[in-house]
Amino acid sequence: MQHVRAVIILMAVILAVPFAGADIAIPQTSYNKPVADDVYLQENRATISTKTPITALAAYNDALFAVVDGSLRVLQGDSLKDVGGAPSGILRMRVLDGALWAATAKELHRYDGKAWARVADLPIVDLCMHVGKVHAATRDAIYRYEDGKLVDIKPATGYLSNDSTVVMDDGTQVLMNPVSIAPIDRIASYSGTLYILRPGGIALLDRAKFIPNPIDWGEMLSRDMRDMMAQGSRLYVTTGRGVAVIRGMALTTLTGAEGLPYHDTTCLAEGFDGDLWIGTTKGAIRRTGNAYHYFGYQHWLPGDNVHDIAVSGHTVYIATDGGLGIIRYEPYTLLKKAAYFERELNEWGHKRLGFIHQLYWDSKNNEWVREISDNDGGNSAEYLAALCFKYAVTKDESVRAAAVDAFEAIIWLDAITPKDGFIARAIWSVKGDKGQMAEGGSGGLPAKWYPTDDGLWYWKGDTSSDEVNGHIFSVALFYELVAQGPEKERAKKHLTNIASHIMDNGWVLRDMDDKPTRWGRWDPDYLLKPYGFDARGLNGMEAQTYMWTASAVSGDPKFQQGLQQLLKWGYQEYTVRQKLTFPPDLVVPWDDELAFRCYFPLLCYANDPELRSIYLRSLERSWEVQRMQHVPLFNFMYGGLTGNDCEADRAAEYLRDFPLDCVGYSYRNSFRDDLAPEPGYVPYGGGTRGISPRETKAMWGSQNALHYDGGDDGKSVTPPIGWLQGYWMGRYFGFIKAPDTTDVSLTTVPASSGQSHGAAPYDGPPRPTGLIPAK
Repeated sequence: MQHVRAVIILMAVILAVPFAGADIAIPQTSYNKPVADDVYLQENRATISTKTPITALAAYNDALFAVVDGSLRVLQGDSLKDVGGAPSGILRMRVLDGALWAATAKELHRYDGKAWARVADLPIVDLCMHVGKVHAATRDAIYRYEDGKLVDIKPATGYLSNDSTVVMDDGTQVLMNPVSIAPIDRIASYSGTLYILRPGGIALLDRAKFIPNPIDWGEMLSRDMRDMMAQGSRLYVTTGRGVAVIRGMALTTLTGAEGLPYHDTTCLAEGFDGDLWIGTTKGAIRRTGNAYHYFGYQHWLPGDNVHDIAVSGHTVYIATDGGLGIIRYEPYTLLKKAAYFERELNEWGHKRLGFIHQLYWDSKNNEWVREISDNDGGNSAEYLAALCFKYAVTKDESVRAAAVDAFEAIIWLDAITPKDGFIARAIWSVKGDKGQMAEGGSGGLPAKWYPTDDGLWYWKGDTSSDEVNGHIFSVALFYELVAQGPEKERAKKHLTNIASHIMDNGWVLRDMDDKPTRWGRWDPDYLLKPYGFDARGLNGMEAQTYMWTASAVSGDPKFQQGLQQLLKWGYQEYTVRQKLTFPPDLVVPWDDELAFRCYFPLLCYANDPELRSIYLRSLERSWEVQRMQHVPLFNFMYGGLTGNDCEADRAAEYLRDFPLDCVGYSYRNSFRDDLAPEPGYVPYGGGTRGISPRETKAMWGSQNALHYDGGDDGKSVTPPIGWLQGYWMGRYFGFIKAPDTTDVSLTTVPASSGQSHGAAPYDGPPRPTGLIPAK
């Protein structure tokens, strides 16, 4: 078989699948336009917790000032320090006309960068710039700052309203009862006019005339109004039921129907790129163009309730009940992000013996520990797949070496067990691993750990189809894209060992007690009986994949005979609808990952036109259900195998949104107002719409975008291998272009410091060398 590197260009360009078995109908055109890897701004988080709420913020002279318990503090490093000589009891701060203004319950103070000065003994509630002058408001009056003091702008005759004067017969005007502009909550300068936010409505001052309701069209959704800010052609007002938007004399609203994630809004701030920041009682929101980015508690912020927001350069500071949230925007390309995540795998200590591990916090010993999990082989297979795609793109020998190392770990899972093709779930080092061996097994059964004869290792049995699919997918990629010389034979042997074990043991994985494992069954006594009806489509497709793959790499007719047996049982009849959409308790995200790991080798190796039509229809149906999530694994695999439009731009957006911080912070989204389905997408398999990874957490596997609430309070760290697999698959198929920039600061990151900020380096016996997956 000959490998042809895929290059996908818009329309009518030859499209090659990654490895081609004989007579495969390769798609000849692609309906995908490559996505440019343009420089974008990547969010990065930091938080500072406080025992009491931060109630006000101001960014002034490259410093961030925060009010805690009425006292002023300044951000220094990662802590807030007291500011000596500052006024106490500060309620509100504004940066205007080159100075920092601070209002208390009784006074207004001004800081010019050198010293504080008391401006007035007045209870100021708000300040703004208007016609080139600082204006300040109390609850019942508005002042202009002139010559170091506040001057009341009220005319000598008082403020008039439309009906404050009477025109006499001789044409003269007689003043009748001047009106009060009180009570005042906020002021803002909009289109050369001073606007006033009052309980229940908006007003403005037209010279001496007070106009209490200047809106011709539209009305407020709520009388509970909190903040007001002008930005260009718009005047924004936060309310308890969304954001009011005034343009000219018309009022419209931003609510969930328009995309606003949450309605109970508190405060406003102007961003750094024409964007708008909105505080709420459940997090902060960035509006950029027509898109909304939600930043929730724990994942991004140390508290829910947002009191104030300040922006300095490309850094956004958010004051909450629990402390200060800091979001820094840094220039990145996706290639730089890939380099960053590769470094994080090393610095967090995710790697061990060639495997990739999630970390968990060991509170007893106060340290991060690698989790030796049920699915170490399947999880590590994602990284091997990522390296295979990366090597095919870059031809970098260091990447090939890393792929070989990961492959050696994968085949060790076969070599360590006494049975050919029966692969272990995980391997535990007696002398090198920390934490504890998993006590739970499949379906609530006890874990099955087996010692090796040398006493150095334990390996976990009761292996499932999850592991098998990961091995078949990743090792087939290794065989076709990376393996050289003897590696090719070892990869082939690993694939055929697994397929032979399943076929020769009655289409099951047979554990050390010679009984089928809980989830390793493809036999008709399971799949064609009521007990296994829900697994019929997926497991039947898996078994076909194993036979097609083993047959293609070995040429052994045994596996074609095995395939024919599966077809006689009618497994192909259930393949199209392998993706379950009902009942809800059977719709699980990991099945999607298992299926797509099968589609890849299945459609690359299967050369029977009638069966390929079944497999393609199955893929089409499955991706139609999945595409609303915009997960690169599904989008790029679908597009690469079919040449059809795979919404590569949305998958690239997902890659950009993926957080740099992979700690498993808790997140909540189910309360949001914007969870209606997006236009053009139908939630066939549950949920309502896909959530951005920015708003959930770093995930691997299926990277399910329909889990609206989750996380584990920051007590885990997930390796970003799902991201790496998606990115390099996109590059391999040509869906994502290499960046055009030659600036290495935008495409690389500094080399690893060699110091871990996660789990300590593995300190135990090395992995055996020269492994051959045959006993």
